[in-house]
Amino acid sequence: MFQRARAVALYEGTAQDLVHRLKYGDRLDLGRAMARMMASAGAELIAETDLVVPVPLHALRLWRRRFNQAALLARDVASASSLPCDVRALARVKRTRPQVGLTRVQRADNLQGAFRVPEAAKPRLAGRRVLLVDDVATTGATGNAAARALLRGGARQVDLLTFATVSTEAD
Repeated sequence: MFQRARAVALYEGTAQDLVHRLKYGDRLDLGRAMARMMASAGAELIAETDLVVPVPLHALRLWRRRFNQAALLARDVASASSLPCDVRALARVKRTRPQVGLTRVQRADNLQGAFRVPEAAKPRLAGRRVLLVDDVATTGATGNAAARALLRGGARQVDLLTFATVSTEAD
């Protein structure tokens, strides 16, 4: 599970609109500004980070959407922070149904076994402090599932940085 989490804003109003425009409206130009805000909000985490890793999409979802918003944000957070970003350190190996409308328990069940660290990435993760990047944290289920895989793959610590969060609880 991830150790700490930070977000720029609550997932409502303008923040929700920005995420939707980036994710579904092909407004990739918003990514850089959102990432700068994330780097500022996550400065405490970034100061203790060795490697930035995005939450990956399943290959089919990536094909449909044409880009991974988390990877876009992660690259820009890493660039703004002078940190390396490894978009291949974590793979989504299970096609899961969309999390929208699922309860906390259903979200966790949906993500069981969804992520894996490829063998080739394990040396790049070994003993490193990872900053996991995503656009939104709802219940923390995705972040926790991804963090568990990263820790099993050799990471020493995983923190989560998102643009928005549904609640102020870090779960």
